Amino acid sequence: MANLGKLDKIDDLRTVWKHEASGFSKWLAEEENIAKLSAEIGMDINPDELESSVGPFSVDIYASEVGTNRKIVIENQLEETDHKHLGQTITYAAGKDAEVVIWIVMHARDEHRQI
Repeated sequence: MANLGKLDKIDDLRTVWKHEASGFSKWLAEEENIAKLSAEIGMDINPDELESSVGPFSVDIYASEVGTNRKIVIENQLEETDHKHLGQTITYAAGKDAEVVIWIVMHARDEHRQI
């Protein structure tokens, strides 16, 4: 029989992942977790690099779409969206010539959701 886990709502993601880069990004890039994200958004994602350089900055996950090789940047923000992360995400997308941007957040403000 399969060992099934229990789903729990987590109000503060920082209680599980203290740091995005060494915690959440690393966890998300694991095969079974990136597969869940891939299934949820309908594209097959292959994580190519963690903390990939964009000038003096680093995108959390630099990836590509399997089959098309379209470049993807994934920005993780374990809290409510803000202008700083929006700017970072735009910088990463431009610097990596990405066609797809995935911004993973705890809560997206309406102003940012429209983008």
